[in-house]
Amino acid sequence: MRTTIYKMLVGCYMVVALVLVAACNDKLDIQTKYRIKISRNTRVPKKLKVNETAEIRCELKREGRWEDTRYTIRWFLFDGKGTLKTEDGTVLLPNDRYPLTQETFRLYYTSQSDEQSGFTVWVEDSDGQSVELEFDFNADNDKEDGNGSGIEEE
Repeated sequence: MRTTIYKMLVGCYMVVALVLVAACNDKLDIQTKYRIKISRNTRVPKKLKVNETAEIRCELKREGRWEDTRYTIRWFLFDGKGTLKTEDGTVLLPNDRYPLTQETFRLYYTSQSDEQSGFTVWVEDSDGQSVELEFDFNADNDKEDGNGSGIEEE
């Protein structure tokens, strides 16, 4: 009787060990990194007068969701002079990172240049992926108001 109980216990231990070994899989795939892109939801003017502001409506599009992913925005003015603000009035300093808390957001660029101006905006996630948007504006030195023909569509 003892040997039968002993054999049953050894058999149970072997089954448990095999189940545990089979359950330990190092190839467990939990995806935390998803591709992102930014879509512009408005037409952006091609020409701006000095101190004129262009509204840029954007939407962050993700292929999937990982709740711990954080997004930041930064910009760099490579031509001319101007300022970039968010919809809450925060003035973005060039090349500084700011948290992006909403998937739909607005940027306001105010030209301070009587010549061409251009800048690049980067939206980056906490995994190191980034999306780049480039904007170029020509100076609108005409004294007359245009009829809206200086608008760029994406």
